[in-house]
Amino acid sequence: MKILLDENMPHVLRHDLVGHDVATVTFMGWNGLKNGALLNEAALAGFEVLVTMDRAMETQHNLDELPIAILLVSALENTVQELRPMIPAILGALLELQPKSFAKV
Repeated sequence: MKILLDENMPHVLRHDLVGHDVATVTFMGWNGLKNGALLNEAALAGFEVLVTMDRAMETQHNLDELPIAILLVSALENTVQELRPMIPAILGALLELQPKSFAKV
């Protein structure tokens, strides 16, 4: 699966998502793009899912019209120490994620 890590996710986590093609918003040069524009750019670039901690994603968009899937990661902080234990749950959610859908971990 081609995954885009949002700018609020630690970049080093891309190595933990084994078996997937993972890039970051920063690597793609999309820092600062508003969520709608980011989702559209990601879709045009062939990404299948955005992994984010941005809780506004759920309410800002018509979830029935998403250009790619969104996986919202709910954690207290966006640190590697906080998120790394969640990798098995994230990987599991990615396996079950439907195209152009919204899910939470």
